[in-house]
Amino acid sequence: MRFFDKKSAATDQPHNQAEEDRPIHQALAQNIEEVKRSFPAAPDLTIFQFDTAPHGTPGALVFLDGLSDKNSLNSHILRPLMYGTQEVQKDISLPTISGCRILTTWSDVENAILQGESLLFLDGQQEVTAYDTKGWPQRGIEDPQLESSLKGGHQGFVETGMQNISLIRRYIPNLNLRISEQKIGRRGKTNVWILYLEDIAHPEVLQELETRLSKVDVDAVINTGELAEFIEDNPFSPFPQFIMTERPDSAASQLLAGRFVVIVDRSPSVIIAPATFTSFLQSVDDYSTRWLVTSFIRLLRFIALFIALLLPATYIAFISYNYEVIPIQLFLSVAESRARVPFPPLIEALMMEIMIEMMREAGIRLPAPVGQTIGIVGGIVVGQAAVQAGIVSNIMVIVVASTAIASFIFPSYDMGTAVRLLRFPMMLMASLFGIVGIVIGCMTLVGHLVALESLGTPYGSPLAPLRLVDMKDTFVRLPLWTMFRRPTSTRPIQKIRMRRERPRGDQR
Repeated sequence: MRFFDKKSAATDQPHNQAEEDRPIHQALAQNIEEVKRSFPAAPDLTIFQFDTAPHGTPGALVFLDGLSDKNSLNSHILRPLMYGTQEVQKDISLPTISGCRILTTWSDVENAILQGESLLFLDGQQEVTAYDTKGWPQRGIEDPQLESSLKGGHQGFVETGMQNISLIRRYIPNLNLRISEQKIGRRGKTNVWILYLEDIAHPEVLQELETRLSKVDVDAVINTGELAEFIEDNPFSPFPQFIMTERPDSAASQLLAGRFVVIVDRSPSVIIAPATFTSFLQSVDDYSTRWLVTSFIRLLRFIALFIALLLPATYIAFISYNYEVIPIQLFLSVAESRARVPFPPLIEALMMEIMIEMMREAGIRLPAPVGQTIGIVGGIVVGQAAVQAGIVSNIMVIVVASTAIASFIFPSYDMGTAVRLLRFPMMLMASLFGIVGIVIGCMTLVGHLVALESLGTPYGSPLAPLRLVDMKDTFVRLPLWTMFRRPTSTRPIQKIRMRRERPRGDQR
């Protein structure tokens, strides 16, 4: 998918080709002037000129301050070159540092400097040595913010892609773990890695994923959310079609199931593909807790899904159209609480739902202690004041509070936001057609879920198409030893992942 017209693309092509073919000068002074012309307004550009020992060959070390590790520069490059601890011949003998490569064109030189590498120019040579001395500011590995776990690991991904790969390798130290690398972006080259298990993952899904990534043509990719929007099957669907996770243990378990992990450099979350609707209702804690408890929690999540999606719409339908289904005692209580409310149920529900969403966003944007106070105190004060003023009824406050609590149960933040968004059209359908409108809305959603795909994989699996073998880990989770097959939705090459019989104890 391209975001540039053909005219601009045709204009850029000759310039890029000329940049690639432009050789490096032999004279050191010309090379230094060329570097300065390439970086005209770069105060962080450092050009350190010196004479190499023992022959006194003039040289220059070029790097961007802040992107390179100065300790490596001083210890492994400048000290050997300046004090003769390693002789520099005309074939550029390399100092003792790993990650060295030879550059011959100016486009490679410019890209290497921007990536944090240090470049060694020597007088009389048309080759430049690039040293991998990247040392930009990094944060430590911390507990994931959006995906807290009770029994799982407390290490989350960081903004450095290679560190994220190392975190996954710790969980899967296997030679079949393959890594495919691509670069995306015109103005800012972003490294993207696809991780998969070669003897498990299906090659057709890998080819489809690589094809979609290769067609992304933008200035730069900043985070995984942007990349997921570029490569998803249906960009107009409210449902997330890829799993976003900050947890290395979750990514490793998905790799073992036959899925693919896409790591984007400079982003603290990864993409897991393909995904199904039920996978967004599964948590990493589900597999570290006893299966009876996990099954109860799974059922609770599905119940919360219907509450968060349909409870306000059901309230509107019952009050506006189908009030005959309400028990007489409850009907009298509802009528008494709505006696002073001047608005119809739809307006009443919209006001409260929008207020709750505003409080939720305010709690996220504010600092954590203040956000929690605003959410709790603001909800109590606004709800109580609205009831006393006769703007909303007591029943409406209960409905909105129950809906808000149910929407927090989802393990996936993206799925929770999708359900919150779909709540509003369901409320509108209920206000127009009552229970019939809710049924029409639910049928529309089911049809959309059945037709939706993720990298060519049915989004509704294992419900549509029905795959009974995968139902062991859908609404409930059966014991782990019963799930000896990998999910059918991932189309794994090796379908068996464990022995069928569990080790027996004394109680046989």
